Amino acid sequence: MRNVYKITYPNGMIYVGMDLTGTALYFGSPRKAFIAEDLGPEVCRDLTIRKQVLWESETATEAEVRAMERYFIESTGANDPRIGYNTWPRFQSQ
Repeated sequence: MRNVYKITYPNGMIYVGMDLTGTALYFGSPRKAFIAEDLGPEVCRDLTIRKQVLWESETATEAEVRAMERYFIESTGANDPRIGYNTWPRFQSQ
C-alpha cells in the first residue's frame, strides 16, 4: 500500500511525506537534526509524535504518489517554515 502521511511534532509543526513500500513505521526523511534542535533536549527525552495517513492507494504509480505528496505539502502548508518542516516545494509567501 502506497501512501502520503503527515507527522505532527510536539511543537505543532508538521512534515508531509510519502511511503512507496507500505512500511507502517516509516517516518520519512525530514531534517532530523534541525527538528531535534528546534524541539530542544527536554522534549526529545520524552517525545511523542503523531503519524496520520492522509491518502493511500494499492494501484497508484510512483508519479501519482509523488503528485499527491506535493498536493498535501502545499495544501497543509507543510513547506511554510512557520508551519512545517518540508523544504520542497519551496514556499512562496503571498
